[in-house]
Amino acid sequence: MATSSQSDGRKRAVIEGVAPEVDAGRFPIKRTLGEKVVVEADTFVDGHDQLACLLRYRKADAETWMEVAMHPLGNDRWRGEFTAGELGRYGYTVTAWVDHFRTWCVELEKRTKAEDIASALMIGADLIEAAAGRAAEPDAAELRRYAKALRTEGDPLTRRSQALDPLLAQLMARSPDRSLATTYERELIVVVDIARARFSTWYELFPRSCVQEPGTHGSLHSCAERLSYIAAMGFDVLYLPPIHPIGTSARKGRNNTLNATAEDPGSPWAIGSEAGGHKAVHPQLGTLEDFRQLVRRAREQGLEVALDIAFQCSPDHPYVKQAPQWFRWRPDGTVQYAENPPKKYQDIYPFNFESEDWQGLWDELEDVFLYWIEQGVRIFRVDNPHTKPFPFWEWLITRVKTQHPEVIFLAEAFTRPKVMHRLAKLGFTQSYTYFTWRNSKWELMDYFTELTQTASREYFRPNLWPNTPDILNEYLQVGGRPAFMIRLVLAATLGANYGIYGPAFELCEARPREPGSEEYLDSEKYEIRAWELDRPDSLAHFITRVNRIRRENPALQQDWNLRFHPIDNEALICYCKHNDALDNVILVVVNVDPHHTQAGWVELPLEALQLPADHPYQMHDLLSDARYLWQGTRNYVELDPRSAPAHIFRVRRHVCTERDFDYFM
Repeated sequence: MATSSQSDGRKRAVIEGVAPEVDAGRFPIKRTLGEKVVVEADTFVDGHDQLACLLRYRKADAETWMEVAMHPLGNDRWRGEFTAGELGRYGYTVTAWVDHFRTWCVELEKRTKAEDIASALMIGADLIEAAAGRAAEPDAAELRRYAKALRTEGDPLTRRSQALDPLLAQLMARSPDRSLATTYERELIVVVDIARARFSTWYELFPRSCVQEPGTHGSLHSCAERLSYIAAMGFDVLYLPPIHPIGTSARKGRNNTLNATAEDPGSPWAIGSEAGGHKAVHPQLGTLEDFRQLVRRAREQGLEVALDIAFQCSPDHPYVKQAPQWFRWRPDGTVQYAENPPKKYQDIYPFNFESEDWQGLWDELEDVFLYWIEQGVRIFRVDNPHTKPFPFWEWLITRVKTQHPEVIFLAEAFTRPKVMHRLAKLGFTQSYTYFTWRNSKWELMDYFTELTQTASREYFRPNLWPNTPDILNEYLQVGGRPAFMIRLVLAATLGANYGIYGPAFELCEARPREPGSEEYLDSEKYEIRAWELDRPDSLAHFITRVNRIRRENPALQQDWNLRFHPIDNEALICYCKHNDALDNVILVVVNVDPHHTQAGWVELPLEALQLPADHPYQMHDLLSDARYLWQGTRNYVELDPRSAPAHIFRVRRHVCTERDFDYFM
């Protein structure tokens, strides 16, 4: 009895080790529009026969496969690639078969005796004749001509040269015998997103704090007046916390106190009141038309509005009365509020995703996204997705992106690594990271090597935030203004996607609620703040310069090209990024000690960066506009955090002349 797993035991090609492939094809990989999908596979056969190997790909809704040849890399490893030219999903797989014609050619080249060559030519003529039967005209006629020539009497060496004609090889490759081809057992998936999924610069802002005077309430109109300020700093995503009505029951007061006064506006994440829920705008912020106008005005200035989606309700949310089955009710008849011990969120009711009416809940929450998409939103920051079921997110994101493949979902999930990675696999376009707590050189090198050089990069796109309304890291609390500059440069150059919570960041807000806390004193989550944007110590100009450097240098607009370089001081970190053509090389050196001047010797791989070993090369600091001449593999740097905690060098690799030296004298 046959025990082969193949339906036809004559299929001899083996395909395994296909990459990229996430969890045996269970989840898709991610790319952005115009990026290449490079696929490799181990493909081999018994014996010494030659193989043909193809990469096959198609849009998810297409029936016809496109095919490109894969090329051998050595040791039975093959590689092919295609370009993700449209948004949405592509399928891809690998096909291979024994190429009897190429095998015959290899053996023919080894034959030296005339009688052996003549015999082999007859075999080749049969292979060519069979290919002619598969080919369309005019290829078929050309193939028949070759077959006839091989069967004609004459000098075997002359006929052998005809058999090895490269044109014949091309004709045969166009009409192969694939009847015994092996196709990889899985069709793998790649999700293709818009370019902003790969490269984006976020600014978080509370619209209600867009005020000039304390004691007033900002609006979407006053928020629109801030657009030019945000756009001028070089941001392209304006992220708004929830803009919905806020409940009054159990409303939190300033600094998260339980006793709110009549003047306390409450937390925007306590969503819902008699004025509406997740599909309504807070009356003091304005109307739905005001929101649409904000979206339009933002786009005119190159900004896309991102909206926070927080699936939770205040006790006053209409859902509580309309769909009580969506909540957990305690024996005393009250609803269970949210807790994350020791934290308590008395002003928030979580949804019960184990409700008997779970499908109704899913449908309604999907409709929340679709509603705001109708209003012009294409980017969503999702609050605490790790506290909702994984199947729900896979279902929802797949459905939404099938209709709107341009939509971006950012997962705000500061949680366990495997949970964060699962959410990314399920479809979240970008993910928050542990960058906020990675402050030392070794922590940064270890973490970003993981993010950019391991298999997880195929699905996990990091978005780096030095601060958030929830997190004021100790490093910022004690490091002063230099700490904010350091973290800004690291976030903006280590990652292609990064964001800041402002104006707290550019104004270096660093007061914790109490010692040991990462909560802000006078947190904007619970009160309206009138920020003095034109303060002379603002980092707005510094941020503007860094963001301009990002926009002008393609090397900083991707993640996978990050490489760290040795520097003999643990307080200094050095890394570079470059584009594929190596004509845009950025070298960054950062002093991660916000208190002291640090110096050290950088070691560069000259050959890898295509730098001259025996001539100086120019290092143009894009932050200060200063230019330096370096030579050789080791060069000295010194950084005072009070003035310039970092270099962002553009490497100029031309050979310097005497005139160049005069420039620096």
